[in-house]
Amino acid sequence: MAGGLPGGRVHLLQGSPGSGKTTIALQFLLEGLRQGERCLYVSMSESRDEVLSVAESHGWSLADLTILDASQAVPEDENTLFQPSEVELGERMDAILGEVDRVRPTRLVVDSCTELRLLAHTQARYRRQIMSLKRQLADRDGTVLLIDNPAPDVPDVLLQSLAHGVIVLEHVQADLGGDRRRLRVMKMRGVAYRGGPHDFVIRTGGVVVFPRLVAAEFRAPMASETFATGLAPLDALLGGGLARGTSTLVMGPAGSGKSALSTLCAVRAASTGEHAAIFSFDESTQVALARSRSLGMDLGPHVSSGRISLDQIDPAELSPGELVHRIRAAVEERGARVVVLDSVNGLIQAMPNENFMMLQLHELLMYLSQRGVLTVIVLAQHGIVGEDVAGPADVSYLADTVVLLRYYEAQGAVRKAISVVKKRTGAHETTIREYVLDGNGLHVGEPLTAFRGVLSGVPVYDSPPPAAP
Repeated sequence: MAGGLPGGRVHLLQGSPGSGKTTIALQFLLEGLRQGERCLYVSMSESRDEVLSVAESHGWSLADLTILDASQAVPEDENTLFQPSEVELGERMDAILGEVDRVRPTRLVVDSCTELRLLAHTQARYRRQIMSLKRQLADRDGTVLLIDNPAPDVPDVLLQSLAHGVIVLEHVQADLGGDRRRLRVMKMRGVAYRGGPHDFVIRTGGVVVFPRLVAAEFRAPMASETFATGLAPLDALLGGGLARGTSTLVMGPAGSGKSALSTLCAVRAASTGEHAAIFSFDESTQVALARSRSLGMDLGPHVSSGRISLDQIDPAELSPGELVHRIRAAVEERGARVVVLDSVNGLIQAMPNENFMMLQLHELLMYLSQRGVLTVIVLAQHGIVGEDVAGPADVSYLADTVVLLRYYEAQGAVRKAISVVKKRTGAHETTIREYVLDGNGLHVGEPLTAFRGVLSGVPVYDSPPPAAP
């Protein structure tokens, strides 16, 4: 939504237990208090002490918030002569409206309508009471947030039809790792809201929402610019270097030097005064720093100076929305010109399924492209040598440039080879070169013209043709 909830209207917040309804409602009221408004919280199911304990867990003070414990509005003596819908519901409604008339709040939360539904006994009476409540609250020019805890898979369409806006919270329990929470705006009359699911988390201090990324919002003209890696043979293989605003996929089996190649790009950017961001799914920060030192490309000084941000990602605990939020922060707040995702294998683990991952990755790469960022993504393939090397997902079509690394056997040793199989932004070499990693960094040799079948893993040595007479 652009700017928040429309004022003077009744809105509905639906979700299962533990999805964050009360936390969002309290944040809504606390923001009103911060702006000098009068706010009222009506609790139908929780006591005042329980509400205060929720606020205390987030470090909030509710001293200026008026709280009506409507669960105590009915006399303690149990009514046995009349139906609850005939007495208790009316008494609670009168208590709520009486407190509204006394406080005259500009923001009101009723938590929750589930209690009113149970007391109404019939759908017809419940509808009449809700419509009456909506009409009387609307006459008082306040912004109302109704909280509802519907039955699983059976949303209260009555409340959804009467409310001006409807926000639904989902609490997804993962098989492994932390639970995932998503927010969806189902309805908001007169407002151009962003549809679809939006990931959010509950932390100490409240709810943090990560709006779904829409790359089309960042379209802008971009000048063509080449990023040279600083390694002349590699730049020659790449046809002069990599283009800004493009994505490069570095793929190969484990240990073939994929992370080292992506690190080279980050270090090159930092050495020229730019900022680079590395998001590591597979390595800890300590291992990444140690690996870079062993290859003569020490990340430590650049990380200390702030030229490179090294972010260790735990895919079991991080939602896709939060990951995108971190990448956007690196680009928009810290000015990253090079972004490294190491690796897509870890990204796949963070996604619910492959189709969702492809859409999310496509949107992310389009966004980074339109921001003029060079993106390097790493994909580890299964297998070591031979023709059965394959990746867990085909993401090569998403990348503008594809760099392929392979092992091959020659003269009783296992060697590495590098080649460029795709580049959308220009010409590139079609040769296969030797690729060596040692304590002095990366080395790309001359084209392997004396071999045939290098990519198969077991090449055949071709003797040079006889000299012309």
